[in-house]
Amino acid sequence: MNRLTATIFVVDDDPHVVKAMARLLRSEGWNTRCYSSASEFLSDHDDAVPGCLILDLLMPGMTGLDLQRELTSRGRCRPIIFLSGRGDVPSSVAAMKFGAVDFLTKPVDGRILLETVERAVERDAGQRAAADRMRTLGERLSSLTIRERQVVDGVVAGLLNKQIAGKLGIVEKTVKVHRARAIAKLGARSTADLVRIVEGAAGNDMHRESGMPVV
Repeated sequence: MNRLTATIFVVDDDPHVVKAMARLLRSEGWNTRCYSSASEFLSDHDDAVPGCLILDLLMPGMTGLDLQRELTSRGRCRPIIFLSGRGDVPSSVAAMKFGAVDFLTKPVDGRILLETVERAVERDAGQRAAADRMRTLGERLSSLTIRERQVVDGVVAGLLNKQIAGKLGIVEKTVKVHRARAIAKLGARSTADLVRIVEGAAGNDMHRESGMPVV
């Protein structure tokens, strides 16, 4: 992801901090969007725009942690860099638990901030690429017929073709045909690759259900 496509969102109720952050980021070629409150950010937020969020921890009304939890509950785990005017260990632990990239104390060293932004944007790019792969895989899994999916489930469970055939009440040759078709539809290179792909999709679903970010 390059600096022309990524946007750095800055949310802080201190206008001086926002202005200084925006000036620094823009001087390095980053696109920025600035907000004075979490609610203002939420009303304008478009998760389709790649980038990261620089977020003040303590703000009137909805705090930075409140905003992080709200985004997580919506399934929008944009990488977040937290800023705080005071060291707050419990809050930093909570922020990191929910996937924050870092927790920086004001006044922030410009070099450290820029390095952290680079890391956050790289994480966002990785998350988006992974999400695209999982979306494609989901579409391919949906293209399987009921019988093909049953055979795939048997393969993933470690059953032999003969065992799958007996379980489904079909002949072993038919199992091989369904397995070959499933492998082709999922873009797998082998049976082992098929198992890895399906198990990876199942693991991603578990992460989404738990509410934890997939990284």
